[in-house]
Parts: sequence; C-alpha cells; structure tokens
Amino acid sequence: MTTKQKVDPYLSLLEIPPGYLNITGLINGSSNSELGLRAVVWLQGCMRGCSDCFNPYSQSFESNRLISIDNLAKIITSNPQNQGVTFSGGEPFWQAPALTELAKQVKAAGLNVMAFSCFSLERLQSPYAPARSQELLAQLDVLVDSSGIKSVKADKEESGTSPDRRVHIFNPALKESMAYYLEIVYSISDLA
Repeated sequence: MTTKQKVDPYLSLLEIPPGYLNITGLINGSSNSELGLRAVVWLQGCMRGCSDCFNPYSQSFESNRLISIDNLAKIITSNPQNQGVTFSGGEPFWQAPALTELAKQVKAAGLNVMAFSCFSLERLQSPYAPARSQELLAQLDVLVDSSGIKSVKADKEESGTSPDRRVHIFNPALKESMAYYLEIVYSISDLA
C-alpha cells in the first residue's frame, strides 16, 4: 500500500519554469452575454480547500499542464471573436507574476481581463497577498472576490454564485454593460 505524499504548494510554485503557467484547463471561446465571447483559463492550485469548491480537482499544486505565457496569449488572441479572458481556478493569484504578463499581452491586443479569486480585494492589496498580486490587480478590468464571510442566502441556487462574492469593476467602460448581469447574478449589495 502506497501513501500519496502531500505536495508543498510553495515548492510546487517554485517549480513552474519562468514564463509558464500551471493550468487546469482552457476554453477559447466561452459565451458570456455581458462580457462577450472570451477565453477562460483555470489555474492549478489553491490552499483554501473549501468543501463546496466549484473545481476541487484544481486545488492541488501538482504540475498539471504547463503552458508558456507567449503560447497561451497567441491561442487566446488568435480567436478574433474573443473580447476578453477570465482567470479562474484554483486560485489565480498564486500565479500572479506570470498572469500579470499574460494580462499585459492580451490587453495589448484589445481584450478585457477578469479574475475570480478566493481572496478579498483588501487581502490582495495588503502586504500579506501572494507575490505581485497588486501588479495583477492593476491589469484587471473586473475582479470577483471573496469577502471571506460565509452567510446563508435564500436565493443562493438561483444566483449561481457563492453568497460571499463581491464584484469590483475597475474599468468604467464595463459598468454599464454589466449592470443587468450584476443585478441578476449578484445582489446589489455585493457590487463594490
């Protein structure tokens, strides 16, 4: 009988070669009526270990699929219908240095950038955030974060999202186009 050795997330992050990301998956052309057609990149690794995680297979920090930033940017920008890219996870901010470079490349091609995070915006802005989190935040047009406060919400199933999520729109050009979506999916109090 063999036992699986626990992977040290910090060592696993150091094993990702410079210029690469460790991803769980990629969809190049996911439909979102408010933000248009977009690529979705799921990052590998999250330390939170939530029992109700939407992507539990992405929690491990083990190497899954290494892909170069340049190659990923080419894949995303090669679809002329993509209007943006969404980073999800796992936890994208554990790979903030490489994601910052990817975000710069896709933004230079005219795409918007959105991220989902298990961290709160306040934590990502603090000195206790993963390395270079503030640089990635500076590239984002939209952040859906976690306030860290679990609450019971009667319409959780209807809303399609966790009750502790907040939406931060950093790009004013997207506020109007997302207003209807945000009223339906997130309660107005969640809009930061």
